[in-house]
Amino acid sequence: MRNRSGRGRIVTCAVAVGALIMTGCASVGQQSAKPGAPGTMSGSSGPTGQINVYAAASLTSPFTRIGKQLESTHPGLKVVLVFAGSSELVSQLSAGAKGDVFASADEANMDKVLRAGLVGAEKPKLFAANHLAIVTAPGNPHGISSLSDLVKPNVSVVVCAEQVPCGGATKRVLKKAGVGLNPVSEENSVTSVLGKVTSGQADAGLVYRTDAQVAGSAVARVDFPESDAVVNRYSIAVMNDSGNKKGSDLFVAEVTGPEGQKVLREYGFVKP
Repeated sequence: MRNRSGRGRIVTCAVAVGALIMTGCASVGQQSAKPGAPGTMSGSSGPTGQINVYAAASLTSPFTRIGKQLESTHPGLKVVLVFAGSSELVSQLSAGAKGDVFASADEANMDKVLRAGLVGAEKPKLFAANHLAIVTAPGNPHGISSLSDLVKPNVSVVVCAEQVPCGGATKRVLKKAGVGLNPVSEENSVTSVLGKVTSGQADAGLVYRTDAQVAGSAVARVDFPESDAVVNRYSIAVMNDSGNKKGSDLFVAEVTGPEGQKVLREYGFVKP
């Protein structure tokens, strides 16, 4: 039976610099914060209060940095970041979780919140794109150089579950390559896939190129040509029931603006 232990891990916590490859969520401020706390406005020109940003796990590093930058330039603003697989976040939001902003790793999951009437009047904005890569243990001990190498009998492979954006991309890229995998585990977020490889629980995994970049020397990255034809486009929107519209609009503007785009490029994301 496949291990699906990576599902359902949504935790609110203080940002820790060494935890960038773990699925979870983060408060950019100094103390943990409870998602759902309403924003409070002051007479200042900038937003204050708390905003709760529900974002795809692959956005952990750049969004954490963007959130810290906003808190630095707007001292009265507190950014609480909740990270998980996009489909998991949609389930949480649909069940009543109080999010102010939603950032999806694909357009399909954003369409779900649109159909549910959870997103505000403004159309979701595309802000980044990503491609897949293979990651292995450092040194690539099994000599993996292509997707077809992942079917070797002595290679254990972990992937994202199909309903997760990285899982949907995995299905498309395998079909394009004509490769059939029998993974030892299907995870509910791309960071969980990465964690299985870095912890030695799997020999290889399919993750986004950006996650491989963040992992650095903890993995060996193997690019493959079929990945270039399969792209996931990221979109972001303010939720209808946002308790802090001003702060939410500012976060979206930062992500889609020059400074946010610069941060995203530094972490390997490309233009949508």
